[in-house]
Amino acid sequence: MGTVVVVGAGIIGSSVAYHCARLGAEVTLVDKTLPGAGATGDSFAWIGASDRVPGPGGPLRAAALREYRRLADEVPDVRVRWTGSLSWGGAEPENVREAGARLLDADAVAALEPHLRHPPERAVHLAGDGVVDPVATTDALVAAAVAQGARTLFATVVTGLRRAGGQVVGVETTAGAVGADAVVLAAGADVAVLCAPLGVAVPVASSPALLLRLTGPPDLVRTVIATPEVEIRAGRDGELLAPLAHTGETTATALARSAERARGRIAAMFHSGEDVRLRSVRVGARPMPVGGHPLIGPLVPGAYLAVMHSGVTLAPVAGRLVAEEVVHGVEAPELHGCRPG
Repeated sequence: MGTVVVVGAGIIGSSVAYHCARLGAEVTLVDKTLPGAGATGDSFAWIGASDRVPGPGGPLRAAALREYRRLADEVPDVRVRWTGSLSWGGAEPENVREAGARLLDADAVAALEPHLRHPPERAVHLAGDGVVDPVATTDALVAAAVAQGARTLFATVVTGLRRAGGQVVGVETTAGAVGADAVVLAAGADVAVLCAPLGVAVPVASSPALLLRLTGPPDLVRTVIATPEVEIRAGRDGELLAPLAHTGETTATALARSAERARGRIAAMFHSGEDVRLRSVRVGARPMPVGGHPLIGPLVPGAYLAVMHSGVTLAPVAGRLVAEEVVHGVEAPELHGCRPG
């Protein structure tokens, strides 16, 4: 496959663009905003071990950590902090079956997270888990794609797909038409609108989720902490990140109250937690395929779909496999359960 247009410069589209360019394709990456400006930028970005995830996405999740290590070796500006994770209060017996998982007592938990007020009696430790800065990772992938010869069209809206003889042959954009042998649609929930004129219904919706950014004492949180009530990790420049499930609030006041309650739960967990302050609340629109499983594969001749939740986790492996299918026509067994339709 000689020329490829990738629609969407979130972490999935940017990974696809990098991997296609690396395989020698002539790549154009198009986005209506800037790289990582959509759902990617609002991700908690926990790269977790998932050897036992059921369903079509299981093989991809099982490869996530290995593929991130491979990508970090190829693209030095992709930086993963291998912090490990601690979880408790959930389905611990299942979690302990994960490769590399250890069941820790309260003393061992306190050694990893010394600022916890009340270390749990039992917690699952996954030392191999990591976190990334999703926007910085996306920027690194775009830069690596450009270094391989890709071109970018940002602040450019794709207004439609070009068709000829029953095949997609490129895209129409606000900057003009761009021809291609293949178009990879990685624009999250926007793909449903782009695909409607093809007569293809893509079962993906926009799912709102909140991400809290907080400040606190230095080194307050060292791992990724996950409980049924709270998930929290350290971000860059000393900030703390905590996702929050959206429960239907529709006013700024109600959202602020939910965020403040979450901040209070976090503060109560730690010594010096009274110094934890809420910096901002972001409401992200995650692309959520029906059933929660990735949708990856050909739609119609010339058009290929790559939409999934947990895009940050799956970006390295999905980008590589999509590129191999699109550029070299090599079908990936790992993707057989993810096909659209």
